[in-house]
Amino acid sequence: MGATSPAPDAARRALVFLGLAGLCAAYVQGPVAKLLDFEGARAEMAHFGLAPETLFAAGVIVFELVASGLVLSGRFRRPAAAALGLFTLAATALALRWWELPPGPERAMAANAFFEHLGLAGAWLLVALGAAEALLRGPAPPGR
Repeated sequence: MGATSPAPDAARRALVFLGLAGLCAAYVQGPVAKLLDFEGARAEMAHFGLAPETLFAAGVIVFELVASGLVLSGRFRRPAAAALGLFTLAATALALRWWELPPGPERAMAANAFFEHLGLAGAWLLVALGAAEALLRGPAPPGR
């Protein structure tokens, strides 16, 4: 296959979409779970001191689904990715305060989850900076 063959471009597009879908997975699964158990979603908001609980639960559901849809569709991908990254940082700082827990397995698990979420925020930063579009363009021609 030559460099101008459509197959590599189709494969590249599919792989970029697959990567973005993986990145969006938690931001689709979470709201679906909240929709299926809205009282649980309200209780989660109350647990983290977010009131009014119904408004916060509904807002999180709509935000995560819409932002993920924008990322996957390519429409406003970069600002949606930036918003998801900032949301992830804020939610992580609110929910995974591992430094406040006593030493032990719960603290270790919370610390691991905290740093995993920092990794997610970093991935969102790369998408916000245009990494998906750069991957879709492919390698730069020689001499650039």
